[in-house]
Amino acid sequence: MRPRSERCQRRASPRLASGGEGQAPAPAMESGLLLSGRQRALIRESWQRVSGNPVQHGLVLFTRLFDLDPDLLPLFQYNCKQFASPQECLSTPEFLDHIRKVMLVIDAAVSHLENLSCLEEYLCNLGKKHQAVGVKVESFSTVGESLLYMLEKCLGTAFSPDMREAWSKLYGAVVKAMRRGWETLPEGD
Repeated sequence: MRPRSERCQRRASPRLASGGEGQAPAPAMESGLLLSGRQRALIRESWQRVSGNPVQHGLVLFTRLFDLDPDLLPLFQYNCKQFASPQECLSTPEFLDHIRKVMLVIDAAVSHLENLSCLEEYLCNLGKKHQAVGVKVESFSTVGESLLYMLEKCLGTAFSPDMREAWSKLYGAVVKAMRRGWETLPEGD
């Protein structure tokens, strides 16, 4: 499963990458301009320490998310089951699978820091899926706060202000691409 760059190239639409014949390139994520070399190094270094135990760290992220916005809990229903508490939701196999998927998306972003634009189509579609289940664009700021909280809790004093800024920029680029999923729905949907 390591050849992420191959998967990225397969998923990247030629139309998105080139803008089509004779056309200017489609708007892309600001992969080259977004992060300095130092910021990319800080992200990679911190992610290497966190990614070894994605479920445990993802539980920190989602526990914080539900603490900050308990109204998000009803969005997570498996087998038509409404959860009475975040703890009940956080312990289900289906939710643990969701955590793994979220952490894989973060891993993909970290793995493609030099070429985030190759993930743009995937992230746009992910945004559409989130909109379809009732997630509001505004919730992404709470998710971002929860991500930074998780990194701070897991990295302790190693989570510096520079690292926080780098992760904030990366998350902002990911959210920008996901928000396009709201913007690209056909009228009437």
